[in-house]
Amino acid sequence: MVYILLLLGFILLIKGANYFVDGSSNIATMLNISPLLIGLTIVAFGTSSPEATVSILAALNGNADVAMGNVVGSNIFNITLVVGITAMLNPLKVENDTIRKEIPFTMLASVVLLIFISDVMLQSATNNVITRSEGLVLLLIFAVFLYYIFEVVRNHKASFTRVEKPVQTKNWGKPIILTIAGLAAIIFGGDLVVKSSTEIAYSIGMSETLVGLTIVAVGTSLPELVTSITAALKKQSEIALGNIVGSNIFNILFVLGASSVIVPLGVDARIFIDVVIMIVLTFLLLLFSRTHFKVGKAEGLILAVIYIIYLVYIIMRN
Repeated sequence: MVYILLLLGFILLIKGANYFVDGSSNIATMLNISPLLIGLTIVAFGTSSPEATVSILAALNGNADVAMGNVVGSNIFNITLVVGITAMLNPLKVENDTIRKEIPFTMLASVVLLIFISDVMLQSATNNVITRSEGLVLLLIFAVFLYYIFEVVRNHKASFTRVEKPVQTKNWGKPIILTIAGLAAIIFGGDLVVKSSTEIAYSIGMSETLVGLTIVAVGTSLPELVTSITAALKKQSEIALGNIVGSNIFNILFVLGASSVIVPLGVDARIFIDVVIMIVLTFLLLLFSRTHFKVGKAEGLILAVIYIIYLVYIIMRN
């Protein structure tokens, strides 16, 4: 029964994220918010809403390892398998300055996270904890990132073109209902995933960290995978890569920031290695993106293979 509930939770997360993105995108369009702003915020952050829900609920339930493992595992999954598969389907061009600047920003966020979880090494503390004050710092950096996005939109506003449509009465009802229903599905589904995966972990002897890095991380990253593959097939490279990079920034800064502000997050010492791996992979993505300004099919294959190797490693480790 618990496996059925876990599957149901994932279905609600994926469908809920889909409705949430569709509904909020329609609302943003009716409010005449620029398409670039919609893509960089609503699409990226909307597809990360499952991670946010799962990690915050896990923190509230005292499952800090699931919260931390979910974010780090999701980011590694995004950088390797999501980018890898989408690049193999269609090479991801990296021509926009915004995308090239966001990857270093992801590096910065990852390094800050590494410093925050290194209490034992840096301060000779008894354990590693992301405190409320450190959570506030992550949220502050996230606010800086949002300011940067708005500046990008403002500076490029002159290049935006809008197709004039016949004047018609705006129907606010459907998008509002979609947004609320999607958010409700995400919250309920996230609660099911946290409780079910934790129960499974205990029943088969898996650690909560391993469950967070694998089952929960992959499940909550499915919206990014579907969105990026769709964008790649439509040859919208900036949306595909921007969705992934934006999601990773959101996961580290907002999800962990909000989670640790609500409840300080105790950090499993084993996750330290995974955060280092996440930083190395982000740097690798930066190198690939600057090679002829695209992530090619061969590079995509390398990233996908790296994830398989990483998956085998963490299963053997735990």
